[in-house]
Amino acid sequence: MAPTLQLLLLLSATLLFTQTVYAEAATCTDCFIHSRAAYYPSSDENGTDTGRCGYGSFGATLNGGDVSAVRCRSNDFCSDNGVTVVITDHGSSHNTDFILSRGAFGRLAQTAASAASLLALGVVDIEYRRVSCTYPNKNITIKIDENSDYPYYLGFVIWYQQGRRDITAVQLCEAKNHACKLLDRSNGAVWTTNSPPSGPLSLRMLFSDEDGDERWVVPVNNIPHDWKAGQTHDTGVQHIQRALKSVSEEICKRDSLLSGETNPSLSVCK
Repeated sequence: MAPTLQLLLLLSATLLFTQTVYAEAATCTDCFIHSRAAYYPSSDENGTDTGRCGYGSFGATLNGGDVSAVRCRSNDFCSDNGVTVVITDHGSSHNTDFILSRGAFGRLAQTAASAASLLALGVVDIEYRRVSCTYPNKNITIKIDENSDYPYYLGFVIWYQQGRRDITAVQLCEAKNHACKLLDRSNGAVWTTNSPPSGPLSLRMLFSDEDGDERWVVPVNNIPHDWKAGQTHDTGVQHIQRALKSVSEEICKRDSLLSGETNPSLSVCK
């Protein structure tokens, strides 16, 4: 075979291999992403009680935000297991993707002694990937935001969302005549509307996954006509997603997370 033809075939094979690798990397939903993580020194074991996402103190323990498996790397103090964290807020620090609670940051380490050394560093290199969270015996629950003002303004957050799909749209409908309006999204997690419909209200939630598959889920239970700020309402449904890595409810309750803004696509606050 002529040398020129051999060279062209080699270059073509190399280009094809490179394109295949990049294509696989672009579509890999279980691959780890390299980044950095810091922590809030003033936070307790569970995180902070305030934040932009509307979860309040509840967000420091358990909520329906994105869930990520995080582990630090290239460090003698780091554990191979890492931690599983729930995104509850949006912030920025030291060009990081994650700002962890003090407790979650310490649990990146191998032992309690190495945790002290890790905390002293303040910022570490990490790798992370999104995982699925399960809430046994829990239905998707609506928490009406404290800033809601009946009957003029309604806002709410969605708790106990299982799986790894995102809720990308929510419609609020009059239960009797099924007239619906598309809700706005505030701070990533709060669904809002001015002049909400009157009477009992039903919801329609659009779940979307990384592959572009979309599915509307309609709750069994309605929001009562005399809704009030601070109330919680069990929707009577739970979204079940197949073939996903799951972490236990106890892990989700244990580890909380405040997400940095360098990769906002992985945060519930966008």
